[in-house]
Amino acid sequence: MEEDASLFPKKLLDDAPLVEDETDELEDPEFVLGSVPGEAENKADPRSSCPGKEQNADKRKQRPAVQDRMQASLLRRDLSHLDQLHEEKDLFIQKTREELRACRWRMGLLAQQQESVAAGLAAERAAGNMAAVGRLQEAFQRLCSELGNEGDLQAKMTAVLQDSVSAMWHMEIQERQLEDARKSARAEAPAARKCLQERGASGKAERNRLLRVRRSVYLQKEHGLRHQKLVEDAQKNHRKAVKFLKASLGRIRQQERREELESREHARRRMDAVLALKSSISANRETLRKFQAWGQAKAELAEQRAQAEKELILAQGGDAFKHFCHQRRRQELETQNRAFEEEQKLRKHEIVSRILKEEAEEARRKQRPSPARPAGRPILRDQTWSYVAAFHDGKGPADPPCCPPNKLLHSSPQLQEGRSALPQASLLVRAVSSESVQADRGSLGQEAGTLARPEFPGLWKEDCKPYQVPKEDVGQEPMGGTKTDKDILARPAQRLRRGVTHKQVASRREFRGCPFNSKPKLVHFKDFDIGKVYKKKITLTNATYTINYCKLVGVEDRLGDFIHIDFDPPGPMPAGMSCDVLVTFKPTVNKDLEGNVSFLAQTGRFSVPLKCSAKKCSLSLDKELIDFGSYVVGETASRTITLTNLGGLGTRFRFLLASECCEVDASPSVFNTSSSFTCEDKGFDSKVTTSFSEQLTAGNESVPADVPSRKESGKLDIKEKEEGRPVEEVTLTTIVTVPPNEEQTEFSLGEITEGEIGPFSTIKVPVIFTPIVPGTVSTRFKVVFKNQQCPTLYFKVVGVAIDVPVWVPKPNVDLKICMYDRLYQDSILIHTRSKAALTLNFEVCKGLQGHLELLPKTGCIQALSSYSVRLKFLPRRSLPEDAGEYFDKESRVLEAPMTIRVADQIKPVGFTVHAIVTTSDLELSPSGVDFGYCTIYEAIRTQVSLCNHSLLPQEFGFVGLPKFVDIQPNDGFGTILPLETLQLDVIFQPTKAKEYNFELVCKSEINRCFKLTCRAVGVHPLLELSHYQVKFAATSLYDTSVATLYVINSRLSMNSPTPSVPRIGLEDASPVGPTSFEFLLPPDSPITISPSVGTVWPGKRCLVRVAFRPVLPSELIHQEALQALTKEAEAKSPHSWPPTSHFQKDTATQRKDRLRQSFSLLRLQNQDRLFQASASQPLEVQKEDLMSSSQEYRAAQATLTRSFQGKFDKFVVPCVVASGDTKDRKGTEPLSFSPHNAVYLELWCPAVAPSIVVTSDKGRTIADFGDIAVGQRGIKKVSIQNISPERLDLEYSVLNPNGPFVLLNPIRKLVSGETQVLELSFSPRESVLAQEVLEVTTKRGTLSLALVGTGVASVTTCSIEGGVLNMGYVIAGESTSTGFKLQNNSPLPIKFSMQLDSLSTGSGDEHRLPQFLASPAQRTEVVGTQNYSGQSVFSVIPVEGVMEPGRAQDFTVTFSPDHESLYFSDRLQVVLFEKKISHQILLKGSARKHTMFVEGGDPLDVPVESLTVIPALDPERTEGDPQPGPPSPEAEELKPILVTLAYVQLDTDTPAPPATRELQVGCIRTTQLSAKKTVDFSLDSVASLQHKGFTIEPSKGFVERGQTKTISISWMPPIDFDPDHPLMASALLQLRGDVKETYKVLFVAQVVTGP
Repeated sequence: MEEDASLFPKKLLDDAPLVEDETDELEDPEFVLGSVPGEAENKADPRSSCPGKEQNADKRKQRPAVQDRMQASLLRRDLSHLDQLHEEKDLFIQKTREELRACRWRMGLLAQQQESVAAGLAAERAAGNMAAVGRLQEAFQRLCSELGNEGDLQAKMTAVLQDSVSAMWHMEIQERQLEDARKSARAEAPAARKCLQERGASGKAERNRLLRVRRSVYLQKEHGLRHQKLVEDAQKNHRKAVKFLKASLGRIRQQERREELESREHARRRMDAVLALKSSISANRETLRKFQAWGQAKAELAEQRAQAEKELILAQGGDAFKHFCHQRRRQELETQNRAFEEEQKLRKHEIVSRILKEEAEEARRKQRPSPARPAGRPILRDQTWSYVAAFHDGKGPADPPCCPPNKLLHSSPQLQEGRSALPQASLLVRAVSSESVQADRGSLGQEAGTLARPEFPGLWKEDCKPYQVPKEDVGQEPMGGTKTDKDILARPAQRLRRGVTHKQVASRREFRGCPFNSKPKLVHFKDFDIGKVYKKKITLTNATYTINYCKLVGVEDRLGDFIHIDFDPPGPMPAGMSCDVLVTFKPTVNKDLEGNVSFLAQTGRFSVPLKCSAKKCSLSLDKELIDFGSYVVGETASRTITLTNLGGLGTRFRFLLASECCEVDASPSVFNTSSSFTCEDKGFDSKVTTSFSEQLTAGNESVPADVPSRKESGKLDIKEKEEGRPVEEVTLTTIVTVPPNEEQTEFSLGEITEGEIGPFSTIKVPVIFTPIVPGTVSTRFKVVFKNQQCPTLYFKVVGVAIDVPVWVPKPNVDLKICMYDRLYQDSILIHTRSKAALTLNFEVCKGLQGHLELLPKTGCIQALSSYSVRLKFLPRRSLPEDAGEYFDKESRVLEAPMTIRVADQIKPVGFTVHAIVTTSDLELSPSGVDFGYCTIYEAIRTQVSLCNHSLLPQEFGFVGLPKFVDIQPNDGFGTILPLETLQLDVIFQPTKAKEYNFELVCKSEINRCFKLTCRAVGVHPLLELSHYQVKFAATSLYDTSVATLYVINSRLSMNSPTPSVPRIGLEDASPVGPTSFEFLLPPDSPITISPSVGTVWPGKRCLVRVAFRPVLPSELIHQEALQALTKEAEAKSPHSWPPTSHFQKDTATQRKDRLRQSFSLLRLQNQDRLFQASASQPLEVQKEDLMSSSQEYRAAQATLTRSFQGKFDKFVVPCVVASGDTKDRKGTEPLSFSPHNAVYLELWCPAVAPSIVVTSDKGRTIADFGDIAVGQRGIKKVSIQNISPERLDLEYSVLNPNGPFVLLNPIRKLVSGETQVLELSFSPRESVLAQEVLEVTTKRGTLSLALVGTGVASVTTCSIEGGVLNMGYVIAGESTSTGFKLQNNSPLPIKFSMQLDSLSTGSGDEHRLPQFLASPAQRTEVVGTQNYSGQSVFSVIPVEGVMEPGRAQDFTVTFSPDHESLYFSDRLQVVLFEKKISHQILLKGSARKHTMFVEGGDPLDVPVESLTVIPALDPERTEGDPQPGPPSPEAEELKPILVTLAYVQLDTDTPAPPATRELQVGCIRTTQLSAKKTVDFSLDSVASLQHKGFTIEPSKGFVERGQTKTISISWMPPIDFDPDHPLMASALLQLRGDVKETYKVLFVAQVVTGP
């Protein structure tokens, strides 16, 4: 906390940055260049570019001032920082003093508590309460420790406070020392700010000057760059033009090659089509043979089945011929039905299509504009509307236009918008319909061909006679016209009303609602009689704002025959005025009627509802249960039940017992009768199915057994409807005969049991109760009515008969469940109805006197009062033996009869005591527990069963448990239910190594004790674990969770063992030294421990890695795959048996004989047996072939992974420990591990379904790229899907940046259910197997993708050895071709392309010297002379393609020179995969104008052509120079050939071989016509050459076309040869072919002494 204040100012001064460094920096000229004006240096200060001595002097003067300002600024900064530190230190001192005061207050409080605890401790110690003494001692120690801690804290805080105060004093001293500096700094602050402003202005001016200078330099540089760019662009355009010209020529050649390839491809396709047709014909023949064989097999199988069926029928005594005839007829009928259904479907489809077509035609016809009509001739529609207008104006009906008599009559849609109702409606309809027919005659003619054919033929036959209307019906028409006439005339009337009605607005308020209020609102004629006349008056009140009118419209059609309205329109009615309407009702039918009386007001139409109700019966009883209560035998009681009729129709009633028989009419409420008549043929009897309602079966009476239930009858009805038989509902009068029960005369009815009940009346019927036999009596009565619409009413009568005046209200005393040796009491209440006092004696049955007691034993009950007796029940263990027959030992039920004897009464009063007697025992199983060996670092849990043999729940608890034992759940306390067995966990954790023997005591709520004996041995192991329990996080399938822990050897001392050293119980201590361990994993567990075996030295620890990787069991995956294969085999099986519903069609005939059922069952069993036999064999084969790498296995694995619901496993892994080092073992000898000296590691392993799964490649998580050529790239797409219910953020592990695998599209988010595709690339750089793992991490788990790929080197071999292909000599303008091969020796197909250097652009050509200026050693250019036409001299085909593995590709090289040159050359490069150059072939060739040529000699010219035109007679002209024009005929050209011979003189004694050289004379093969087919050659001066030592053979001869001949030249030095001077000679070599050529051969010979 203390700071060194003395060094503070000096450090600040040393570390402070210079202020001028921030202000002297210049802006970047490139950044502010745009804002600088155009003038650069002409406005700049000329003195600024050449600083002189004056400026240096000024700078020396300004340096002390700058240093002073820097010191002043640093001093100001130090002062501000010192003030800040002073404030912080002051605040820290205040907080420290507050904490110190709080610490002192806590210490005082703890001291007081310590004193009070010490006093309490002394008092308890004096009292001898050791439990309290122990508790107070622990509290006293805790207070002492807390007091000590507070004291230490106080001392530390005091020291910190002293240091802070000291530092504060130092800071104040420094502030006083710097007070003068603070004042001077305040005074100098304005001057410093002014100085800074001046420096900023000067710096800004200097920067502006520099910017102007840089601007001028930048403009000059930009101008030069622009000029240079223009030059480069011109050169580049020239090169592009040349390139495009070459590309055009290449495209022309490529087009020619493409056309050739297309012709070849066309021929190949035709051949393939012929072959495919041939194979198809053969395949069809094979298929036809298979179908024929299958048909024969099917026919044989059907014949076998028919024979078996025939034999079975004959064996059972049936008629097989009749059976097969019926079966054949049934099949024919089914076939006809199916054909008929298909025909009906087709007809329906045809009708629907035609209807749609007609609708479309109708729509188009409506949209079509009407044709123009003649202006002078009115059409029939105009005549009709003129007739309507004349009638509406009152001019009388005119003769309507009539239609021709033989036209069809159709309703016209144009007339539906009429405006008035006319009396001559039928004529108007005919007229308008006739017009519609005439107008649409053309459309009818078109549609006549599209009319649908009727479903039932016969109506369109020529012999079908039309229906003739009877004469008596010809003149009859319905009243008011036909319905069509009314509908047609309703539209004009409605439009007329729309013209009459209008809105009513008063005071800017529009009236809305009913214009007139009706009183009454509903005209109801109740309980009318047929033939009578009923009248009711309606008052209509104007409810609008102003004057309104009211007009009667009428009543509805269905009420017109019964209702008559008398209404005199009152004219204009002001608001609030009323008028009366008289409604007369004359019923002619006895049924309910409903309708409306319609009126028309000025504001709209309104109506008054009208209802007519016929007379009905509405019967009910005032109660359904009559309870008389308790009456003594012989007394009589009466109650009344009321029958009420709330309807206007009376009926006859009758009260009967519910069990009495009667003749009643079946009604919906009494009987639910449904009769179904099914007629299979004329002689088939009808069936009647009757079901009773639930009201009859609810009573105590019996129901006839032969009457089916409602459910069965419903099933029969549905069944018969499905079979196609007609179902008719009939009303039956059923006579129900119920056998009479025992006669009960306790209840009877009064005199009125039947009669007539009038409308709106009630009838009261008395019910009399006369008890005869003691007990409860009940009887059910019913009320039946003559009117079938009235339901039967039921009511029940209940009463209790008693025989003595003294009785017990509770004759059964239930004591519930009682335990042995427990006292139970109850009070028994006794009543009397006697008017005198009675003496009572209470007796207990024999054998229960020791268990039951009634107190008092004798008593007196007063008149008309009650008496209470105390019952005490104390069951002993001997109750089963003492009670005898009153106690059931199996059910433990006690039924003890008690007797009350009344004085002067022979019959006693009895009551019964009921109780269930049970035990209170609790049983612990087992009675003893042996925990065995247990280490002090773990706990052993064992289960103990606690069984409650009692029938009552009991509370229990384990008390007095030792510290090393725990019982769960609820710490050993709880409630156990009757006859329940609880599983309790007894947890034992020893504290030290010893032997344990103890007892656990369980007490029940009645203080009964049950003991459990326990023993164990504590073990102190040699090693310990840092964690004994590892809880893994929820891990997805095929993901890995890792946890780390340590195996620790905590023994450091090598001395003699102490009592706390590792040992087993009371055995000897284990020695000190290296200790080995081994984890024993359970088999087939998803756990991996590394290392599982190791050694830990004393005081050391070993890191152990525990990994959990959940996987699906292979057996489960195999099972799922086999199920999928089974389903697939069933789907592909040729046996597709018909469903069983096919055989259930025979139930329609109701002839289910046993023969047919047995035969059908036998046939189905045979079919199942055949299917199982056919499907079992392929499934066994598939099960054997199913491997973990198969498609089915991976598909099943992906399916199970998606449907995985989660799993939780708990593993306990033992770690055995032994003394010694694993390295000291001899061979495979194991260490001496003790089974008791071991530690255990508990692992919690929850497995969940993965959040992300791979959907591509059937869920495979291995992306195998296969073999990829080195330098190429393979792309693999992996589809992943989010199957979790939430959106996931994805993160990816980092792949090796120098590796071949790359993730191209990392996806960051994945919505629930979304599927995305990851693109992975594999680009091998060498031939090696590459493997990496890409981890896709989310918050719910990790998906690991294994990336595997193999890089394969592309190996090819070329048939050209040496890399040089010499095309030889060719006549200029002609071409020659040669071929070579490339062999693909790699296992992959290789894509190749052929590139010529002459067609490729070089990168450094523009910086090289011309080849004719360079020395031969510097010449590296392989592209020699080229054609003048721009076409390439050399060409190769094919240019590109693919070489299959292990195959060779043929190439053809063509040499086509267009002028004479000896230095045509080019380089052909074989490029693989557009990147790698595998072979480079040097192409050479020479061209001559004539057919002869000479090779050999030393080169005398450069291998390139000069750009200078050399004269034809220039003696220095060389052979390699190109000459575009023909040779001059004026002079013969001599072409020099230099032949240098070097004679090697190795030893003077031994003669050396002569020096030899060769010249090749050749004749070029050509297609040109020439008079001379050979070339003659001759060499002159042969004799002189021989004199000089030269030997030439042959000196003359001839050469055929396409051949060469060698001229050998040898030289031996002559005797007079001077070795210091080389020998020179010359000779003329003449060639005669199509022309004559002369060569001057120069021979130079010399002698050399070394090779």
